[in-house]
Amino acid sequence: MNAHVPPPAAPLRPISVRLATPRGFCAGVDRAIQIVERAIEKFGAPVYVRHEIVHNRHVVERLKAMGAVFVKELDECPDDRPVVFSAHGVPKSVPATARARELVFLDATCPLVSKVHVEAERHHAAGKHIILIGHAGHPEVVGTLGQLPQGAISLVETEADAESFERPGDASLAYATQTTLSVDDTAGILKVLKRRFPELPDPHKEDICYATTNRQDAVKALGEGCELVLVVGSKNSSNSVRLVEVAMRAGAGAAYLVDDASQVDWTWFDGVQTVGVTAGASAPEPLIEGLVDAIRARFDATVTEDGGARETVTFKLPRLLTA
Repeated sequence: MNAHVPPPAAPLRPISVRLATPRGFCAGVDRAIQIVERAIEKFGAPVYVRHEIVHNRHVVERLKAMGAVFVKELDECPDDRPVVFSAHGVPKSVPATARARELVFLDATCPLVSKVHVEAERHHAAGKHIILIGHAGHPEVVGTLGQLPQGAISLVETEADAESFERPGDASLAYATQTTLSVDDTAGILKVLKRRFPELPDPHKEDICYATTNRQDAVKALGEGCELVLVVGSKNSSNSVRLVEVAMRAGAGAAYLVDDASQVDWTWFDGVQTVGVTAGASAPEPLIEGLVDAIRARFDATVTEDGGARETVTFKLPRLLTA
């Protein structure tokens, strides 16, 4: 009679899931995405976007479905449609070209990146040569380099670069940083530069953006007590990649970057009792929720939220969209 009754399912293995706080969207990313959404509402589709508005595959695909068209350069944009510049900032030549073509354009550059641009111009006006700490080729670095004439800024990526940097003539020096760097890596580079060029100012906490700093601090706390840390974010997201590195340095047994739950290799969980979960500043919260749901489906998961910095920063939208 009972021959066909399946055996009872084995109980799910217990596991602790720690959610980092803060995680996911920052104010600059939230503003940039809203600018594209509001532009589509106001002007209709298509709205062109120069470069990925933020570095997240899911965000880009959702905006494409709404009517955003992502392009590499302005020459791919027609004259009669609006264009949005990405959150990472653009060289000065880009808005200049847009004005010359009389394009309607919206600048979604994060205000904290714009602050770096203003500081670079101020240093240049004071006759200083600027050392930019950042990653070659990253859109934010390209945008910052493009604020000033060629040769006004020297890019330094590593401590070795800092050791080999040569002052141009007898120029006074200043420095600026990409906003999404590892706080610890940047401190190491600045330590070298300060040793070689004592006149450089002491680092300020705000040199790396508040959201990057807060997320790295939260991951340091995770890494101390987790055998595994999963970071939700795309591979071209600088701040997301940094979170993986920070987790490993903080003591995590392993750390991986995943776009979403579908990229998880569940063998990573073998022997794991505590897993930490966080997300880069351009990753939407539903992706984190989806990852936690996938863990719950496979384990008897106890989910707790770590304490961390509370973020209340918001940035205004361009007047063109609020008038």
